[in-house]
Amino acid sequence: MLKDSLKERIASKFKEDNFDILTPPDEKLGDYSINLAFILAKKNKTAPMKLGEEIVKTLSTDKEISKRFSSVTLVAPGFINFFIKKEFLQEELKGIYKDRDSYGRSKIGRGETVIVEYCGTNIAKPMHVGHLRSTIIGDGLANVYKTLGYNVIRWNYIGDWGTQFGKLIAAYKIWGDKDILKKDPMGTMLDLYVKFHQELKLSPELESKGQEEFRKLENGDPENRKLWEMFRDYSMADTDKMLEILGVSFDVVKGESAYEKVLSKTINSIENAGILKESEGAQIIELENLPPALIRKSDGATLYITRDIASLRDRIKSYKPSKILYVVANQQTLHFEQLFAVAKLLGLDQSELIHVKFGMVLGEDGKKLATREGKIIELQELSDKIIDLAKERVKEKNSSLGDKEISVIGKTVGIGALKYNDLKQHPYSDIVFNWDAMLDFSGNSAAYLQYTYVRLLNILMKVKDKKKGDSSLLNSLEEERIMKRILLFPESIKKCADLNSLNSLALYLYELANDANRFYESTRIIEDKDINLRNARLMMIDTVCGVLKNGLKILGINVLNRI
Repeated sequence: MLKDSLKERIASKFKEDNFDILTPPDEKLGDYSINLAFILAKKNKTAPMKLGEEIVKTLSTDKEISKRFSSVTLVAPGFINFFIKKEFLQEELKGIYKDRDSYGRSKIGRGETVIVEYCGTNIAKPMHVGHLRSTIIGDGLANVYKTLGYNVIRWNYIGDWGTQFGKLIAAYKIWGDKDILKKDPMGTMLDLYVKFHQELKLSPELESKGQEEFRKLENGDPENRKLWEMFRDYSMADTDKMLEILGVSFDVVKGESAYEKVLSKTINSIENAGILKESEGAQIIELENLPPALIRKSDGATLYITRDIASLRDRIKSYKPSKILYVVANQQTLHFEQLFAVAKLLGLDQSELIHVKFGMVLGEDGKKLATREGKIIELQELSDKIIDLAKERVKEKNSSLGDKEISVIGKTVGIGALKYNDLKQHPYSDIVFNWDAMLDFSGNSAAYLQYTYVRLLNILMKVKDKKKGDSSLLNSLEEERIMKRILLFPESIKKCADLNSLNSLALYLYELANDANRFYESTRIIEDKDINLRNARLMMIDTVCGVLKNGLKILGINVLNRI
């Protein structure tokens, strides 16, 4: 990566690496800018401009830097700007074109493992809009780390244990019907759970009934175990169907129940560490600047954090990861602050633990996306709607397509729209569902990027006699801009891992598509009588196609050969 190699070179020259390489706000100011003069001036108690002149003089005569940059300039109040050499861009394009199918991959993470936990479905409940962001963001980040050479473990941590399952079992024993459950498992389980809580208002004694059924489940009661397994099997089948639509898969699918047998051992280890305390019959861990972590309730029941501690031990022991990413909503911030604090007290912080937070999904009115009844919207409902809308847009754009093609293209465009609408925004932000904007073939959308890819691919397919081009013929400002943008692709991927966010890659792909479309619209590529120049331009366009395809793949979005 040019940016990294530039920093390494400058750091070795001045024995200082505490400086930033920035992107100037205007391309006329250069391609990169450094604030080294300010850092050194503060240490030496001198003026940045005076030190800047010395830095520029040293860097301008450096052979390695001169190979890549045409000029190094100083601008007030002390920034040093670098302009990439056109000849360097032309030469780099040759190598990138040759390896365009794998361009963007690196070995940065070689030998290291990253666990990415995302999705987090719950048995007895269908996947809903609340699972959408975790699944899309988590899958994208897993793709980023894999592209950077890490060994990635994709982990779906299932909510399949706790007192709520005692309530479901109680509800099924009172009102359930096996035949009705078989016809509509998810709807029936949800209805039973809702009915239990409605009846609870009239009959408070049901609460103890639910607790008793869960205690029986914990103690291995055969009937309750069989019911729980049936609920789990139905739920996982429904989840798998939804994940297939989204194109998402996992290496590990493990529920909270997997740690049931080690919870006593986990609590004993906490006690042996001398940090477990009694509080009103319950067991807690006191934490600095945080509320106490409740490990076991006064009735002996364990909690989510207890199982999370057990799961963390399992992950560290089994995989020895350098990082564990928990892609979970903002609302769980306190939980993860407590978990990470407990991990530090127990010596389980040898892996970097990261909570990747995200905001809510909002409708076009800016309110939480929900049905008229105020219930959570199922993910199946959302995916069906965006796919149907995408089919309509595709049919409007190309009426010559058959129904089968429209169906395939509509699904790819629709699911792409769903993902890109999320990933182009910072995860901390709430995302808004503007259906028209999501499927705008000329706006900042997956549809626009997919259409750009098809548009460029069509140019390549029209030329039958194309040969490898001579990149030294690419001399216009538009061509130079595209070559520079291509060169930034690996940096945009690395930035995603640095920030654990995908919006920088989405923005990069959008800007590349804009550059390519402007070039397409202003240049008669195929009709050019200069065959050598035509072939050079086709080589550049082919490389852009490769970058768009690779970049969208990281975001979990497929490209098409026709729209």
